[in-house]
Amino acid sequence: MENPTQFVQWLRSVAPYIHAFGGKTFVVAFPGELVASGALPVLAQDLSLLVALGIRVVLVHGSRPQVAEQLGLRNVEGRFHNGVRITDTAALECAKEAAGELRLDIEAAFSQGLPNTPMSHAQISIVSGNFVVARPLGVIDGVDFELTGVTRKIAAEKIHPILQTEDSLVLLSPLGFSPTGEIFNLTMEDVAASTAIALHADKLIFITETPMMVDAAGTEIRELSSHQAEAVLQAGFLPPDAAFYLQHAVKACNSGVDRVHVVPFEMDGSALLELFTHDGVGTMISHENLESLRQATIEDVGGIIKLIEPLEADGTLVYRGRELIEREIDQFSVIDHDGVIFGCAALYPFPESKMGEMACLTVSAEAQTQGDGERILKHMENRARAAGLTKLFVLTTRTSHWFKKRGFVPASVDDLPKDRQHMYNWQRRSQVLIKTL
Repeated sequence: MENPTQFVQWLRSVAPYIHAFGGKTFVVAFPGELVASGALPVLAQDLSLLVALGIRVVLVHGSRPQVAEQLGLRNVEGRFHNGVRITDTAALECAKEAAGELRLDIEAAFSQGLPNTPMSHAQISIVSGNFVVARPLGVIDGVDFELTGVTRKIAAEKIHPILQTEDSLVLLSPLGFSPTGEIFNLTMEDVAASTAIALHADKLIFITETPMMVDAAGTEIRELSSHQAEAVLQAGFLPPDAAFYLQHAVKACNSGVDRVHVVPFEMDGSALLELFTHDGVGTMISHENLESLRQATIEDVGGIIKLIEPLEADGTLVYRGRELIEREIDQFSVIDHDGVIFGCAALYPFPESKMGEMACLTVSAEAQTQGDGERILKHMENRARAAGLTKLFVLTTRTSHWFKKRGFVPASVDDLPKDRQHMYNWQRRSQVLIKTL
């Protein structure tokens, strides 16, 4: 191994996600384009890794290019309205053939046991069946969609026991059945969203053929609340395929799914990068904003310790034991992103001098350059003002330049409150910087 230190740091950084995801249910949906591109074997390896981590996985596959290929072999032209296929008898036969072939391809991909891959020694069972009850889509805008349907019910009571079985996952095709035995062609997005809602899934992950979503100015859209996503859809600047994914993401979020991820498959390992890194590589949609900057609680002590330990080890911060942090937890504020602490700071007031010390300002290395440090600083300044303080000071040995750029000016130990002067550590010889609020 060329860089064992980097490996250890990486493993530590993903540990909170591994802990958080164990036992959770993820619905993972991918289009037929992914299979056509040859990316299925790699996706199977990545999803097998999720199963090995104790995550319960339901797969939903699409089949649009495969159906188009079958129609082409029959010299039948495909018909669409608003991006949804109009399914006549010939198209339904093509959809059934495509679904059968894709199911076999997916089962084969999860049966590989190549050495030195995540599939090594894996024995994953794939279960599929008549889990999707559907009804006809009907006539919309005067257009009869014939045998195109929408999901009516997902047999969650049958799927849950399968997911409880070790190393088993469920595979759903974009086909549904009526109580009278009819078969309907469905969209992958509809089946996936309906499944995630019925199972009360923790995440719905669309691995898409579409590129990263961007706003009207061309800026990547990394994170949206469902309300913001609805506004994006109303604005109408997204391409139709991306808008279709986002529409179903909003439906899922508004119906109880905690998180929906829309992740392009063009990048190798995109699903893992989205799930196990802070910024991800796709767009995440949630019912509420995921990131909060708030006062710390006793439940945050472990996250704060994990955040500051590396800086204590290299001498950037003064060591604080767990008991001290627990006693002083009311002084801390944290940035909480999706349940993980990525930044913190503490405010110690000296009311007689109307001054406050900001200490322990820390942002996780993987979240730096995102402006979180500045956000915490402004938050602490507002806390100080609310407490009636007029000045904020810091003691630092390595980051004086950062504070100077944000309005702090050099001062001396004599400028500190009397009580703080007595506690000054002359061995560290920290620089004193003060900012008038």
